[in-house]
Amino acid sequence: QVQLVESGGGSVQAGGSLRLSCVASTISYSDNCMGWFRQAPGKEREGVAIISKYGGTQYADSVKGRFTISQDNTKDTLYLQMNNLKPEDTAMYYCAANPRFSGTCYFGIRERDFDYWGQGTQVTVAS
Repeated sequence: QVQLVESGGGSVQAGGSLRLSCVASTISYSDNCMGWFRQAPGKEREGVAIISKYGGTQYADSVKGRFTISQDNTKDTLYLQMNNLKPEDTAMYYCAANPRFSGTCYFGIRERDFDYWGQGTQVTVAS
């Protein structure tokens, strides 16, 4: 009965910014590693960023320095601030929860550890 719902996607020009949000209806962010993944048309899903309950973060090399992941445990809300967007960032973005290691992102960005997924929000970046 866990639900993750993303919002904040849209269409922007290259160099613009967006902030994605993900609200959890059941799970506690204090006991999970949380992450953002994305999938572009014709490509495999890839990890973008993850954050542990302690606040530690990891980023894909392609977004490092441009994206920031954060969370508000009181509100059970996960965020992804995306700055200096590029056309190659165009994708469906998904939030996900990894409940296996008591809030620690033990193995880093490893998709099979994430058991709960949202339905996604579309991000389109035009030149």
